[in-house]
Amino acid sequence: MPRVWEVPVHDSTRVRDARVAAEHAAAVASLDEPRTAVASLVATELATNLLKHAGGGQVLIEVVAPPVLAAGVDVLPVVQIAAVDHGPGIADVGAALGDGFSTAGSLGAGLGTCRRIADDFELHSAPGRGTVALARVGAAVRPAGRPAPESEPALRVRAGGVNVPFGGAEYSGDAWAWVRSGDRATLMLADGLGHGPEAARASTAAVDALRGAAGLPPGEALRRLDGALAGTRGAAVAVAQVDLAAGRLRFAGIGNIGARLCEAGVWRPLVSRPGIVGVHRPGTLREEQTAWGDDHLLILHSDGLPSRWTPPPEACRPGIDPAVTAAVTVRDASSSARPVRDDTAVAVLASNPAGR
Repeated sequence: MPRVWEVPVHDSTRVRDARVAAEHAAAVASLDEPRTAVASLVATELATNLLKHAGGGQVLIEVVAPPVLAAGVDVLPVVQIAAVDHGPGIADVGAALGDGFSTAGSLGAGLGTCRRIADDFELHSAPGRGTVALARVGAAVRPAGRPAPESEPALRVRAGGVNVPFGGAEYSGDAWAWVRSGDRATLMLADGLGHGPEAARASTAAVDALRGAAGLPPGEALRRLDGALAGTRGAAVAVAQVDLAAGRLRFAGIGNIGARLCEAGVWRPLVSRPGIVGVHRPGTLREEQTAWGDDHLLILHSDGLPSRWTPPPEACRPGIDPAVTAAVTVRDASSSARPVRDDTAVAVLASNPAGR
């Protein structure tokens, strides 16, 4: 079962906890010593920033798939480090990312250095609402026999997500994953019934089964997952697939996974059927289809978000890193006065016209 490290940072002792969590995640991702040191430094700097500039916040660390999937190679996992706060925001993001700008009392690396040493780094800040800083650190060298990235065609779509376990648990009952088959990219979000290890086993079984169903349309993939989850407590699951060659999005879901699609700046819901994958699958499964273009973005979320949550218009920006959009979604849908009620996962699929 994939581990999620959630570190609430409200005093200096938790900065060390963020660093140690990043080192543990680096070991899970099989990073070498130099890349582990990078993950450790980034986690330390982001946690320190939370204390110095936002009065605290949370650091979320996971081992995830990269935001872009290459063709014909195994996926190499990366360590994702997200710092989320409800502080005053950063007045000048450009200055904060510049060289020579560092946080007092930190290692002096500064956000600019974090951006330079991480494989991916993005900062999103809104005055009065808070800040999200997100970094990914992966292996420095690809295993022998694998083609170099420049020889691999990239899909014109990116995916990312964040996962917040309920009550600070080690494992979340929610899980997200995405896979590629030719010009098709498939995003899945699963919410294991209840909390704790048994819920995590159910959602992990869905992730494992998805890897063998990458080429199937969503309805058929859900039928495959239903068999794989038999014997678990079951899960709510939604599957969305973009066929870039056809310019189409197909969606099917069972249970209470929320889905919001943005088309030309307008949000609309995609509807799942009642049921529980692995326990009670409906006899008929409705599969929704719609056009997919360069301005489209899809958000899947578990029921840890408020039931009437609606994405703000600014969330419909495919150019933002999808995991940042997911983290901002979690930040804006919750607060210390309105804590989450369940494991909370948000996964985002966004157009990537530049193929970057």
